Amino acid sequence: MTRFAAEVVTALVTLGLGAAVVLGAREYGTGWNEGGPQPGTFPFYVGLLVVAASAGNLFVALRKRQHGVVFVSAEQARRIAAFGLPLLGFVALSLTLGFYVATAIYLAGVMRIQGKYRIASCLAVGVGTSVFFFLVLEAWFKVPLLKGPLEAFLGLH
Repeated sequence: MTRFAAEVVTALVTLGLGAAVVLGAREYGTGWNEGGPQPGTFPFYVGLLVVAASAGNLFVALRKRQHGVVFVSAEQARRIAAFGLPLLGFVALSLTLGFYVATAIYLAGVMRIQGKYRIASCLAVGVGTSVFFFLVLEAWFKVPLLKGPLEAFLGLH
């Protein structure tokens, strides 16, 4: 993909998202009433800002038209995938197994595969970090996060 194509596609996608926010915000009111700003006011103006910035980016991309410039090389794409794919896996695991189990698997897996650490070290960091997050977030600050079947089995829901 060329840089020109990437810039045009990105500008169009963000323009569409901004327009969706503007239209959705209008359903909640974007003006002022006796209580102050209506619920849709802030999202409406943020959406307008996104639309304007996207239109500006699209204009600049069309004006420059850098057709021959490569957007991302094969090596850069591999490095991005090495970072992004495990992160996508973490999100999928969080939704199915819960945040704490996903955190342990993600950290241990990335340490082992990318860092080549010993398995014992990977497991200690992964499990230790998850236990730490659970204690700080759930026990101390009472911030509930996604739970999975393991937490249900252990009665930690």
